[in-house]
Amino acid sequence: HQALTRARFSAGDRAIGKGFEDIRNEVLCLRRELDTLRAEVKAMRKKMSDAHGTKAGELFDLKHDSGGLVDVEFPTQYLVLGHSHAHPELTGNLGNIALLRIAAELDLIPFELAAACADSYRELRRLQHRQRLNDLQSRVPLEEAEAARRPVIALRRNVFGDEMKGGQAMSEEIELKLALPRSALGALRRDPLVAAAEKLGNAVAL
Repeated sequence: HQALTRARFSAGDRAIGKGFEDIRNEVLCLRRELDTLRAEVKAMRKKMSDAHGTKAGELFDLKHDSGGLVDVEFPTQYLVLGHSHAHPELTGNLGNIALLRIAAELDLIPFELAAACADSYRELRRLQHRQRLNDLQSRVPLEEAEAARRPVIALRRNVFGDEMKGGQAMSEEIELKLALPRSALGALRRDPLVAAAEKLGNAVAL
């Protein structure tokens, strides 16, 4: 059901759209066994990394390598699937940044980590759009994305509990010391453009 976390009704009969949203919310709010769900999401993450990640450390795939966009998307999807039965506000199709903020408000992840990952996600998407606008692969020198990927790896470890195996060999220990106050999330909450901007970015990435 991971794909359903991002599914949306976009056009057509409004009654059909409401029916779709009702079914979507019902499925997302099913109670799931967290250990099983975690194992399934991690297995899918590894499969994607093995298939699409880089095999050497010189270039960094902005989407598929360790600390890339998928490592924001998959933990977010896990939080939605694992906790929507108790927190239906997670079912909204609001984009990763807004959903991470909600997860932090629900004490599912640290506020500081959610704020840092929001910044990382924006930077990784900026680099991805730059590459695509120049007809280049979504891969950059590792050092160019290093600062952005560190909070993302910390998010994956926080949610899934261990280091990803397979794909690009990036298993170095990362000590992330975040000093962002909760006001950083408050500023994110007050920004009315966050969800709209991310939805536009998601459309470009598809």
